[in-house]
Amino acid sequence: MKTVSFTQMRDGTREDYEFLGRLEQQYIDKLPERILAALQALDDTLSGYQVTRLEHSLQAAARAEADGADDDMIAGALIHDLGDDLAPENHSRYAATIIQPYVRPEVTWVVRHHGLFQMHYYAHHYGLDPDARERYRAHPHYDACVKFCRDWDQASFDPDYPTPDLDHFAPLVHRVFSREPWQHAADA
Repeated sequence: MKTVSFTQMRDGTREDYEFLGRLEQQYIDKLPERILAALQALDDTLSGYQVTRLEHSLQAAARAEADGADDDMIAGALIHDLGDDLAPENHSRYAATIIQPYVRPEVTWVVRHHGLFQMHYYAHHYGLDPDARERYRAHPHYDACVKFCRDWDQASFDPDYPTPDLDHFAPLVHRVFSREPWQHAADA
């Protein structure tokens, strides 16, 4: 079988859906390679900074790694801006959606909210509230997001920082994005 027999999903057979299930699993198994390719594509995007978005992402992950963060949080630091190309107005949620099935809820929450928390450092230049993150002060992951932005994200625009290349993080990407997925609420 090369294609399914149906033109409307309701007409599909068990054989059709078993065939599609096998193809879908093969596609899912290649997710780490697609993540690495998407990260590599950040090398040629949004200009104006002293580093590329890829270098920024690598620096954030390297800082997390140097800080002793676990695989989940390092992966979060690495992919936190992956949505910049396709979802510039909600890149944080985009990246959180990608990583959610593979990491603990804290990391998903941090990645999902880092855009708002990061504004603490520059919102005043746009006449916006730099303390908008305060509405989450009581949230159990508030401090983790503050640390993520303060220590790793906002500090990772330095062309002189000793930044490892993407190959350094490839094994981590394979470990994290090859895990058996589990579900949790993004706002848990």
